[in-house]
Amino acid sequence: MAENQHLEGTVEHVLFRNESNGYLVLDLNANGQLVTVTGELGEADEGEVLSLWGQYTTHPRYGQQFQAESCERKLPSTAADIERYLSSGAIRGIGKSLAAKIVKAFGDKTLDIIEHQPERLLEIRNISPAKCEEITKETKHIFALKSVISYFDGYGIKSRYAMRAFRLWGTNCRNTVEKNPYLLCQESVGMDFRNVEAYAHDLHIPKDAYCRISAGIVHILQHNALNDGHTCLPLDRLSKTAVSFLEINESLFYECYQRAILEDEIVEYQKDGREFVYLPEYFFAEQYITERIGLLKRYTPPEQDRPDTSAMLAEIEQSSGIQYADLQKQAILSAMTEGMLILTGGPGTGKTTTLNAIISCFQKQDYEVLIAAPTGRAAKRISDLTGYQAKTIHRLLEVQFDASGLQKFIHNEENPLSCDVIIIDEMSMVDVLLFSSLLRALRTDCKLILVGDSDQLPSVGAGNLLQHLLESRCMTVITLKEIFRQAQQSCIITNAHRIVSGQMPDLSRKDNDFFFFHRPDFQAAADLLIDLTCRRLPKAYSYSPTKDIQIICPSKIGILGTVQLNQALQARLNPPSADKPQVKSSVYEFRAGDKVMQTKNNYDITWIKDDENGKGIFNGDIGTILSVNRRQGEAVIDFDGRKTVYPLTMMEQLDLAYAITVHKSQGSEFEVVIMPLLGKLEKLTYRNLFYTAVTRARKLLILIGTPQKVRQMVESVHQNFRYSCLKYMLRKELDSLASEHQEDS
Repeated sequence: MAENQHLEGTVEHVLFRNESNGYLVLDLNANGQLVTVTGELGEADEGEVLSLWGQYTTHPRYGQQFQAESCERKLPSTAADIERYLSSGAIRGIGKSLAAKIVKAFGDKTLDIIEHQPERLLEIRNISPAKCEEITKETKHIFALKSVISYFDGYGIKSRYAMRAFRLWGTNCRNTVEKNPYLLCQESVGMDFRNVEAYAHDLHIPKDAYCRISAGIVHILQHNALNDGHTCLPLDRLSKTAVSFLEINESLFYECYQRAILEDEIVEYQKDGREFVYLPEYFFAEQYITERIGLLKRYTPPEQDRPDTSAMLAEIEQSSGIQYADLQKQAILSAMTEGMLILTGGPGTGKTTTLNAIISCFQKQDYEVLIAAPTGRAAKRISDLTGYQAKTIHRLLEVQFDASGLQKFIHNEENPLSCDVIIIDEMSMVDVLLFSSLLRALRTDCKLILVGDSDQLPSVGAGNLLQHLLESRCMTVITLKEIFRQAQQSCIITNAHRIVSGQMPDLSRKDNDFFFFHRPDFQAAADLLIDLTCRRLPKAYSYSPTKDIQIICPSKIGILGTVQLNQALQARLNPPSADKPQVKSSVYEFRAGDKVMQTKNNYDITWIKDDENGKGIFNGDIGTILSVNRRQGEAVIDFDGRKTVYPLTMMEQLDLAYAITVHKSQGSEFEVVIMPLLGKLEKLTYRNLFYTAVTRARKLLILIGTPQKVRQMVESVHQNFRYSCLKYMLRKELDSLASEHQEDS
């Protein structure tokens, strides 16, 4: 990697500023030469002197730019630069006219006087005591923030973390984090534990310090929740990992572990004589789900309030011309008469038909029905299938942020949703934290209908919620199994059911919607996949390579992984050109016309769709880059009609989406799916993953690989094991309910 270069000069113009993370685009006057500078520099204003280290880069449209990695600030020292600095609005309450008066009175000493002798501002005509106090307060805040940013920058800590820390602890920020640098790991600041370790080492924090060990324990639990889906860990496994990771002895671990419990940093729970350790948010989520389901089971509507479901069902059958199968009828009747229902079943088994009948029955009773799904694409899909409006669960609950920047929902126990029935589709994708938040927003008399396919992959977030709800039998479950006649014509559907039952799909047919190409060579498979996407399918069927065709891969890595395929497909479908500005992330270069996917929930980015304004782009949302403007530091992206403006620093939240992983495809359907099946990757060679990918295709599915790999995936029954005590808690709650009923009788 090239050695960092140095650049120093005066800020002439701030072209773009992102208040949340400190990303700036500015023009710097370096010895008479104007240089465009980009980077997370925190606070900077016109007239300020910056000493920067970074790299010169060349953009095809905007020419040479300096990408800053670190920064030292020097307040302007000459009267002219000070006047420009104050005129820029750097200090709230001082505009151009007042800046000129102050600098005329104090000259080169202006900033020193404002900081250390602010009462002298009263010498300026038209500055009242109240105005002087306002300027003094604002000046202290700005100088303190700049000081904090410079301090952290000296330790290689980015300005976005410095700004978050200052927002939490104010002028006492430096003293607070020097006593316990691991406070920077907490969610409202968001630094990774391993990065804080370097800072703590520089501060000579000992390895056996409680603050380090407790933060390390929390880090291990967070890592296992975010990466492996565990809501908790067995204590024996946690202790072994922590002793190795933190390089401490076992007795010190247990000493700090007990203290962390007392200080509510972690929670211990006993299950079958074994201790399990939770982060508090996951424990309270599973506990609340258990208690709320118990409460809903206790709530039984009076007999006189129950509708004549049989008559209603007969009327719907007559008006729709549909004769429902026995299990469908059972599901419809259960939805009407019970407070909770889980409706499951594979493709072609009539889930949507059943759901439409359930909605019709509720509407005949004038019930207010809300429909939601975990992702935008899943919500759009259920809307298209049912004809009823659906929202994401996040939009339904309405996200807002507290003073420290942490997410919370507007709808909760104190402000419940206004509905009589709520239907949640794609429940396999819902994690315990989100489900807990949803339950908090429901009235106790609100009916809860959960729809999903338990054979699909579990949620990206922690927990195996749908599976544990099913296994605990905490509510009525109707599983639709019969494949209806029309669906039997589709090889996609029949082969999906073969896969989930452990049978090989039929790879021989060439006359339907399921095709297999035998390619044992990786490069040959990649070449065929790219040719099918870019030339053959568009030419033969007029499919759009970006709108209709989706590559779905088991893995990100390798020649048939998403990263290399995305780069190869981008080179064919959207090659670079002089008239297409581009921006580089850590993995990809993005340009106008690229198909992209959001990779993390972003609750505060705003969007416009027709006459509607909204907030939030979520993990898995797919869009198209409409434009990239490096000078303004932003890109415009269209997510299914929702147009958003992304600061260029947020492009790290995007991946190219010509090819996506199976996990990212959940909840979506595509006209055409092409899936490569080659390589070892034993952790990603299992039935649920294969089944999930196959069921994403609506009209055409193409597999490229070997029959041996297909068989290996079909025969590998991966249990999606995740540590959780939810099923155990639910069973205990049901046992308690049974005891109550016995006592009552």
